[in-house]
Amino acid sequence: MLISGERTTTGGIVEITRNRMIHLGYAKYWRSDQIVGLLPIEDDRGPGRRTEVYVSNNPEPIVASRSEGSILRAMASMPDEAVAAEVGSIAEDLVEALGAVSPVLKRMLKSEEEFDVEYWLRRLRSVFETGDDGRGSQEDLFS
Repeated sequence: MLISGERTTTGGIVEITRNRMIHLGYAKYWRSDQIVGLLPIEDDRGPGRRTEVYVSNNPEPIVASRSEGSILRAMASMPDEAVAAEVGSIAEDLVEALGAVSPVLKRMLKSEEEFDVEYWLRRLRSVFETGDDGRGSQEDLFS
């Protein structure tokens, strides 16, 4: 059974995202911070019967059709805003690293591998300068 804060078999700590609705399968949803344990069903396992989900204030487990791993990943995954921030940070590091590539290596990459470092630098920098990801904002829908 996996519980929030418990070490997994890979050695990592499971960090549960609070207040997220988790799909348990077949139109069953539960709040992530109320799930206290997951137990794979071994006997009579089959379609619609993959995992017993233990939730707070409920003595009987909910039978879920999703595996314990997929439920746990949904509980612990990063929200879109955190993913976007991490991608932005990675892109900034990439701009810095590509900017440090020597002119000779840039020419070699372009001629031998058809990888244009300057093109990618311009493209990444344009996103940072405008702050625009090309998708617009919700305010644009109402103007």
